[in-house]
Amino acid sequence: MTQTTSRSGRLVLGAATVTTGLIAGAFYVFACGVMPALSRSDDRVYVQVMRDINDVIQNPVFFLTFLGAPALTAVAAWQARGGPGRRWVWAAFTASALAFLVTVAFNVPLNNDLTADGSYATLREHFEDPWVTWNAVRAGVLTVALGCLTRALMKISPSGA
Repeated sequence: MTQTTSRSGRLVLGAATVTTGLIAGAFYVFACGVMPALSRSDDRVYVQVMRDINDVIQNPVFFLTFLGAPALTAVAAWQARGGPGRRWVWAAFTASALAFLVTVAFNVPLNNDLTADGSYATLREHFEDPWVTWNAVRAGVLTVALGCLTRALMKISPSGA
């Protein structure tokens, strides 16, 4: 997407937008539905369900989307250099990278800590509030990335909105 936007550039930007939306939506659902529902559970149920979620979410479809969102956004940012919407794509890449770092630095270690032996009450106490907070951060940051990618798509549309 240098001076003119290529078909492949539009496809990559579109794919980055879709994958970012999927991951932002997944984290949003946790923030608005899953975690508030689990907060009503006793400690044993809470820990067991989160352990089960952490096990089943590690699958090829999730990883393809989770890793694909920042990777496709990086490719789209590289393709956008000098073209319309480049600032929006670079802002999206920055936000996507930040969300990835939050996940790796905070959410994943908390998930791993939840597998330790110990009382369910203690495990939950060390996990719940920080995980919910960091999940909200990454959901918000990815929503910003999605907005930026959407704006970039609008900039390269035929009307140049």
